[in-house]
Amino acid sequence: MLWKQQQDVSEFPSLRSDPTLSTVRYGIIGCGMMGREHVRNIEMLDGAVVTAISDPDITSRELAAGPHRDRMKVFADHRELLASDLCDVLLIASPNHTHIDILRDVLPLEKPLLVEKPLCSTVEDSREALRLAAGRRAPVWVAMEYRYMPPVQRLLSELDSGTVGRLRMLSIREHRYPFLSKVGDWNRLSAKTGGTMVEKCCHFFDLMRLIAKAEPVRVYASGAQDVNFLDEVYAEGRADVLDNAFVIVDFDNGVRAMLDLCMFAEGSYWQEQIAATGDKAQVEAFIPGPARFSADGRERNSEVVISPRATKSPRREEIITDHAILSAGDHHGSTYYQHRRFLDLVRNGGTPEVTLEDGLKAVMIGAAAEESVRTGAPVAL
Repeated sequence: MLWKQQQDVSEFPSLRSDPTLSTVRYGIIGCGMMGREHVRNIEMLDGAVVTAISDPDITSRELAAGPHRDRMKVFADHRELLASDLCDVLLIASPNHTHIDILRDVLPLEKPLLVEKPLCSTVEDSREALRLAAGRRAPVWVAMEYRYMPPVQRLLSELDSGTVGRLRMLSIREHRYPFLSKVGDWNRLSAKTGGTMVEKCCHFFDLMRLIAKAEPVRVYASGAQDVNFLDEVYAEGRADVLDNAFVIVDFDNGVRAMLDLCMFAEGSYWQEQIAATGDKAQVEAFIPGPARFSADGRERNSEVVISPRATKSPRREEIITDHAILSAGDHHGSTYYQHRRFLDLVRNGGTPEVTLEDGLKAVMIGAAAEESVRTGAPVAL
């Protein structure tokens, strides 16, 4: 597996003098909704600053620069940003289908890199990214933010402590609002996103692998585009992204996992629900959606419920997270906590917690789910 060797901060000259005091300079490639979320969260970190951004869309550039125009260099082309040498680390947050072309330009540079999910929109492009990164010294981290949601971290800690015993079943439910409007509505087309199972659900397939501590062997899926964007037609074709699905993933250690996705369920009290059930207990995480989509516009805390089989007394915990962190993005604080871990890697060395191989495998499961929906047959991995 890539990036297993220990990294040395001395490999990155701009950080060599005093890694506890030097300011790490970020360059953001892609200034859409997610790129701007990254800017907000990086600005909350001690010793980190966004010094350069790039995006071909002028409105996205202006929104990302915001009040920071006096110290943030703005480029229309990512190659101009790379040539400027204004950044110690790079972050790719452009549309999915553009990742591979940008990675071809970025990976030859020996700078730490955070690349948004999905790694690429296809399995073939994701494999190429791994080939391009072979032998690279600087680390690459794939931004699977959901791992870093505080309730998910709490659930993981219970599993690691043996609370559930031997894990047998895993259920992930996301009932949420439709895909938001993006520049050019690129996220309405499977050819540009990889399909909903890749674009949106790679997060959940990554969580399945992480929680099950195993690899998938079979994917079954049933889904459709039943409600959203049915009348939308673009130059490239009709909107064709799934808006609901059930997906079952069998793992090589016997764990069975299921995803229940609905993207026309704006009124759901909990946006995500995760249930991990073993032979001793069940642990559940309940996660609200972003405050801007709630009825009262307020942030809510998540909850974790621990239910041992031997008793009838479940234990419910409220997971309290700083609301300033929650309001900095749409992913329940996870973007901030992920950036803290990534910055620690940049300063102190180590191994990326989400590798290129993790990114590839999440895309593989998503692509298999899309194929299973199309064919009506299970797909072996």
